Amino acid sequence: MVRRRSPQEKKALSYAKDRRNVYGENDKSSRKNIPRNKRIPNRVDRHQEQLFVTALGPVDLDAAEDCEVTLRMTRSKWHTGRWRKYPDAPLGAVVAHRLARRRERELG
Repeated sequence: MVRRRSPQEKKALSYAKDRRNVYGENDKSSRKNIPRNKRIPNRVDRHQEQLFVTALGPVDLDAAEDCEVTLRMTRSKWHTGRWRKYPDAPLGAVVAHRLARRRERELG
C-alpha cells in the first residue's frame, strides 16, 4: 500500500525534482533549437564534403591532399564543443536565488 505524503513532503519533493529553465531564452523554443543545433554541424560537413566530391577534371594529388586537410579542419571546428545542451536548474535553487535577489533589492 502506498503511503500518503503530507503537503510539506510534496513541496520538498517538488523543489528537489522539478526543474526550471535558467538559460535565458524561451523554454518552449528548446523543442526546436536543440534538434536544429545538433543538425547544423552535420549539414555543414555534408555540404563541404559534397564540394570536394563534385570537383571535375584531372586529379592533382597536392590539391587533393589540401582539400582533405581543409575538410578535416572544417569538421573539427564544428564538432569541438561549439554547442552543448545546458541542463535546467532545480526548482529549489531557482526559488532560493529569486528570494536572495529580492532581499538584495529591498536592502540596496
